[in-house]
Amino acid sequence: MIKKIAEKFRSRRASVAVIGLGYVGLPLATAFARSGFRVRGIDLDRSKIGRLRRGDSYVLDVPSDDIKDLVRSGALSVSTDYASVAACDGIVICVPTPLGKTKEPDLSYILKATERIAGHLKKGQLIVLESTTYPGTTEEVMLPVLQRGGLKVERDFYLAFSPERVDPGNKVYDVASIPKVVGGVGPRSLEAAAAFYGQVMKTVVPVSSARTAEMVKLLENTFRAVNIGLINEVAMMCHRLGLDVWEVIDAAKTKPFGYMPFYPGPGIGGHCLPIDPLYLSWKSRLHGFEAKMIELASGINAAMPGHVVERVAAMLNRRRRPLKSAHVLVLGVSYKRDVDDLRESPALDVVQHLLDAGVRVGFHDPHVRTLEVSGVRLLSQRLTPQLLRRQDCVVVLTDHAAVDYGQVVRYAPLVLDTRNALRAYRGRANVSFL
Repeated sequence: MIKKIAEKFRSRRASVAVIGLGYVGLPLATAFARSGFRVRGIDLDRSKIGRLRRGDSYVLDVPSDDIKDLVRSGALSVSTDYASVAACDGIVICVPTPLGKTKEPDLSYILKATERIAGHLKKGQLIVLESTTYPGTTEEVMLPVLQRGGLKVERDFYLAFSPERVDPGNKVYDVASIPKVVGGVGPRSLEAAAAFYGQVMKTVVPVSSARTAEMVKLLENTFRAVNIGLINEVAMMCHRLGLDVWEVIDAAKTKPFGYMPFYPGPGIGGHCLPIDPLYLSWKSRLHGFEAKMIELASGINAAMPGHVVERVAAMLNRRRRPLKSAHVLVLGVSYKRDVDDLRESPALDVVQHLLDAGVRVGFHDPHVRTLEVSGVRLLSQRLTPQLLRRQDCVVVLTDHAAVDYGQVVRYAPLVLDTRNALRAYRGRANVSFL
């Protein structure tokens, strides 16, 4: 049976279901559809399904024209109905994996998707989980549910984990060009998954198990989060010592070995960095191991929004202006430059701190129209000389390329730059850096 399904993938006669059509699932679905597979996208959000059927993409990296062409040709169909998975050979799960209120993994989306798939499971199918989670989820949570009906993994169906590596807004690496790590719950599952992804991805990286693949994803993002935590601490240290952390980093990265540059900021955001290390930390605690470095870095990164507000208060105090009732304009609220993604954005925490301090907060973001924080709804304001003059301080939180920073420096009385966007204006009396 394994040779049959592998050959079906290689000949691209297989049909594919992608469950969860968000920032991960929609690019993946379109990549498979463009490669000649017939793809069925499933999402329970009816508004998303309606937009896709109209050829309207809501994901920055997927052009609406691509959606129109794929839907019109029949290569991509979308629905809220899980029944269509019964006719598919490969099924990929790309659903959210947030943290609960107690910072424990919330696997409810994975579990619900798995239960629905189990109701339509048939012999010869491959199921792959791409949602980021802790090592053991594929085998400990998904496998028992899928085997309830009597079908057995490695004999009747195949199960694997392949971590998503999507980088929203990245113009260099798209879904197909990023090496794809794949781990199966057994050798046949690995063979099926490698054949499946090998038709779309330029490089497939097989590993020994699903657990290993799950750990790979957490290592990648924990590595980044810990190093960002380190450089954020160094940034605070440099501020106390009267040093320019950006100059220090630029000089350090001239070393051709043994150093990799990371950059400070107002915190970390997105669907991975603030969450993934805590998945690993939680799993470690269950095995009696305390992930001290992860916890320390998470604490430093979580404290950065408060540090930004303290810097704003200090800048205003030097001009004998209290923070309370001050006019502060935030530039950029998405979690990274040139995207509209607000998930876990540190800007939300900065705005919350400012509001709590009684600040009159406004924001400008060329990619985000509205922002709601604790019931307060803000509208993105047009960036004009008049708006900038009215502010007591402007804070650059996300360094969008579309912003005219020269105008900001000319007209804002005070500017705090947390992203080094104003590097060309170093030395200006009204400009300070994180």
